[in-house]
Amino acid sequence: MARWWWVLLPGMIGVLYLDLLGSPDDALLGSSQRIFYVHMGAATVVAVAFTVTAAASVGYLVTGRLAWDRWAAASAEVGTLFTTMVLITGILWGRVAWGVWWTWDPRLTSTLILWVLFMGYLVMRDSAVTVERRARMSAVLALLCYLDVPLDYLTIRWWKSIHPVVITEHGINMARSMIVAMVASMVAMLFLYGAWVKLRVRLLAVEQEIEEKKAEVRIKLNSERWGD
Repeated sequence: MARWWWVLLPGMIGVLYLDLLGSPDDALLGSSQRIFYVHMGAATVVAVAFTVTAAASVGYLVTGRLAWDRWAAASAEVGTLFTTMVLITGILWGRVAWGVWWTWDPRLTSTLILWVLFMGYLVMRDSAVTVERRARMSAVLALLCYLDVPLDYLTIRWWKSIHPVVITEHGINMARSMIVAMVASMVAMLFLYGAWVKLRVRLLAVEQEIEEKKAEVRIKLNSERWGD
């Protein structure tokens, strides 16, 4: 894992420099355009993270292997954090672009709903009684929550929205230097997501092993008590 960070940290520093100092100001929004690069990077991670959660949930339902459940949980945790980042950066950028902190625009509303859904998913995981029951319930709930992911992407194409459509069938509506900054941010955050999820999967495996040991101890203590 340490080798990941030796590559990731310099890359993140380089991307931050490119986003904050190496890219030009927008003609209308000025330096606030730089928030948009972070916003797009985080939004890319959200789409990938929840897709991984949905795929891993299907993997668990098909095979019953708890390793799939750990990947689903880890990706959902990181995806929810990045959804929070999307909302915060979107609010900051929207304050400059639209003159308001919040508006019930279709894209903003669907993203907020997505955050609430996966927060509920994480809360439900903590409330389940057994590991198997938690994994099964979480897998089903994750697939239901995932329905909002494609909907979130399509809102600005299906309904009237003030949210800009950056990527269209004709290309990306930005200057070349801005595209470079945006893509660099997207790639860097995807690498950060991958390293973070890998670490969380390992930690969840350890946590699960501890839970199993505790369960074994409780069973042993109960059997000894009833044996007496």
